[in-house]
Amino acid sequence: MQRFNSTIFADHHQPLKIWVLCLYFMGLNLSNAQIARELDLNEADVQQMTRQLQSGIVNKRPVVVLEGEVECDEVMGWRGIKANRKP
Repeated sequence: MQRFNSTIFADHHQPLKIWVLCLYFMGLNLSNAQIARELDLNEADVQQMTRQLQSGIVNKRPVVVLEGEVECDEVMGWRGIKANRKP
């Protein structure tokens, strides 16, 4: 897997198809144990794969810079409702 050396898929023995399926199952909010059963893999391997996928996704997010004027149409606040009880 020479072509994946600088990606999140580097240093792992699973084929790319398994990585894509793992990412798909993560999107369905399956646990690592469920993913391992679905893909017929060791749970420790799935744990490592999901960590690498999550860290790769977080590291690739662009930095958000907020600037300028911001307009807000509605603001809704909730407070506890107190009943007016008279003894």
